[in-house]
Amino acid sequence: MTGNVVSLGGLQVASRDTLSKAMESEGCSSSACGSSDGPADMAPEIWAKVKDHPCYSEEAHHYFARMHVAVAPACNIQCNYCNRKYDCANESRPGVVSERLSPEAAARKVIAVANEVPQLSVLGIAGPGDSAYDWRKTKATFQKVVQQLPDIKLCISTNGLAMPDHVDELLDMNIDHVTLTINMIDPEIGTQIYPWIFYDHRRITGLEASQILHERQMQSLDMLVERGILVKVNSVMIPGINDAHLLEVNKEVKKRGAFLHNIMPLISAPEHGTVFGLNGQRGPTAAELKTLQDACSGGANLMKHCRQCRADAVGLLGEDRGQEFTMDQVPEEVTYDPSKRDAYKEWVAGEREERRAAAEEAKAETVATVAEDADALLVAVATKGGGRINQHFGHATEFQIFEVDAEGVRFVTHRRCDNYCVGGYGEEDKLELVIKTLEGIDTILCAKIGDCPREDLAAAGIEAIQDYAYDYIETAVSAVYRARMGLPAASAEIA
Repeated sequence: MTGNVVSLGGLQVASRDTLSKAMESEGCSSSACGSSDGPADMAPEIWAKVKDHPCYSEEAHHYFARMHVAVAPACNIQCNYCNRKYDCANESRPGVVSERLSPEAAARKVIAVANEVPQLSVLGIAGPGDSAYDWRKTKATFQKVVQQLPDIKLCISTNGLAMPDHVDELLDMNIDHVTLTINMIDPEIGTQIYPWIFYDHRRITGLEASQILHERQMQSLDMLVERGILVKVNSVMIPGINDAHLLEVNKEVKKRGAFLHNIMPLISAPEHGTVFGLNGQRGPTAAELKTLQDACSGGANLMKHCRQCRADAVGLLGEDRGQEFTMDQVPEEVTYDPSKRDAYKEWVAGEREERRAAAEEAKAETVATVAEDADALLVAVATKGGGRINQHFGHATEFQIFEVDAEGVRFVTHRRCDNYCVGGYGEEDKLELVIKTLEGIDTILCAKIGDCPREDLAAAGIEAIQDYAYDYIETAVSAVYRARMGLPAASAEIA
């Protein structure tokens, strides 16, 4: 496609290099959330389901966006880590929304977003309550959207308590992705997480509630897998309560056929007003989360990149453009124009192939020149999407962390440097926060950085490198690694 004109968000761009820079100016952001497997690692029918889904494919997160619509406010359980308050626009955590929508308003908003965000590939309903419990609104929303946008992928997120009642309807609606939250398989542990459930027309507490929830979650997982629906299991890591137990959860969901297991850190700031936040229950450190993820090796395939999105998030993972599409900014009458999304998907198809080839070449060079027992290196990357190093250090609100050794480059996790709803920081305060966020990492790759912050980072033992601006992440990380090992570090060519 090199040389072809592509329209992205109203911009006319003439090459992949130009488009990458256009993506930066358009505010594209990136994160990863999904399996690192590619088309060579899974059956064609499975790859077809996940290849454009940013939450199910690590590769797709570089290119495709998701949208959540807040149409399902009712919930049938209470979690000690949840408080569905409204609203802090800078806050990124499940259950938080700016506007609750009717199915009609949600459908209108989805079409408006699709016209302006060509990366959009997935529509999800994740609350702010439970999508399966508030099923009438969930179903009506999807039905209205697909009338105008039949190619969009549909997803729901649920706690599983009501899911068995609606599984067969999912098939009728061509929903083939479900996120199921499972925090325990031992009901005794569940009593520390869930004060009550509402089931069979009554509120139930204690061990009975936890036992029912566990049984219904296992039933949901089994029923979904039996019908060929891909299941991503979310688990919240709560130190001292279920952290060690999540090893058993990982083994169980693998045995039952879950496609992915996403272990997320507890968010428990006191200002969020959750039970855990108010009673001082801490979340895990980045090191604790990685230790647990490493311990799950050999179990269910882990996703390490979830952003714990708001229930009204819009955009690529790691960004939220929801404030651009509040209902007062959405036209009363909106008609879908597929031209931007079609052109964007055509560009992505070619770009992905080039990036894969570049990554394989870099891996082969590293494998051929680095000793098998060479130490691994962790590298932080500032990126806004497209699989490239294309973000200014000073604009980064998070860093993607990659591990590289003689076997190649792997995404490990992301680390936010603005945390959740912090605000009020000056430049010096922010740099201190970045340095704290990057504890244990001594190398940052970014598109650009000023002399002063680079010197401050160096004083903290962190080297900031801007020599690989707009290179593919894998080729740049491999080059830095070879340089650290005393080997040539040829910069990748921009496609």
